[in-house]
Amino acid sequence: MNSPTQVSPAGTPGSAPGYDLDRYHYVPRRYYGRICASIAIVIVLAVLVNAFAHGNIEWSFVGQFFTAKAILDGVINTLIMSVLAMALGILFGVAAAIMYMSPNPVLHYIAVGYAWIFRGTPLILQLLLWFNLALVFPVIAVPGLFEVQTVQIMTPFLAALLGLSINQGAYTSEVVRAGLLSVDTGQYEAAKAIGMPRLQALQRIILPQAMRVILPPVGNEFISMIKTTSLASMIQYSELLYNTQNIYFANARVMELLFVAGIWYLIVVTVLSFGQSQLERYFSRGQRRRQ
Repeated sequence: MNSPTQVSPAGTPGSAPGYDLDRYHYVPRRYYGRICASIAIVIVLAVLVNAFAHGNIEWSFVGQFFTAKAILDGVINTLIMSVLAMALGILFGVAAAIMYMSPNPVLHYIAVGYAWIFRGTPLILQLLLWFNLALVFPVIAVPGLFEVQTVQIMTPFLAALLGLSINQGAYTSEVVRAGLLSVDTGQYEAAKAIGMPRLQALQRIILPQAMRVILPPVGNEFISMIKTTSLASMIQYSELLYNTQNIYFANARVMELLFVAGIWYLIVVTVLSFGQSQLERYFSRGQRRRQ
């Protein structure tokens, strides 16, 4: 038990008339396990800090390359890719969620297959498939309109955008579907009773109410997307990690440049986390008023 231990010289406290509290004293329970664990953690942290502070790391290079043009370009490219991929991923996810809930069996099973394929295979594999699409489709053409070599248009940027957004859409579809299911069925019935089409009801009635449930996980997915873009370095997209690698391949300052990339990721994620909290507060304002 977590309550203090009461020590009594005779009998049960309060069992006899004239019970005197002054005759007893309370001994607080000692949590020796917590104390030992805390000491061990502090020691490990101190050893790690000392190792990095006095190890073979030139911290001056961290400050020198922190605002290097290649690093800043990588940060900008990372943000651009994250925003575009997440925007497309949300569009794909909403469409797939609506198709999944459709009474049309063809649309339903297409949405099921979409989520199954892109959630069931590694993202890095999907990026490599998009980047090497020319091996399967050498030419992309619409008869009578245009014909273009696939290798000319499937740049690292486009391959990364397609791979990240389509993969993200598969996960977002489940989040959106959960949000739509969280809305009371009476809302659907009321919209149907006044003759509102299904898509219009989703746009004007259902989705605004579902946003309170959808927004937190989608916000987390966007923050995760910032870090996931680092996988695009495998297909030579010049995001933050790729540019960082190019620099340390030249000057051999591997740890210093990795620290630069890590600090930039932390800065971006911290700013976005604050923005996410503000959006969540905005969409939950009605819920706070009801409470």
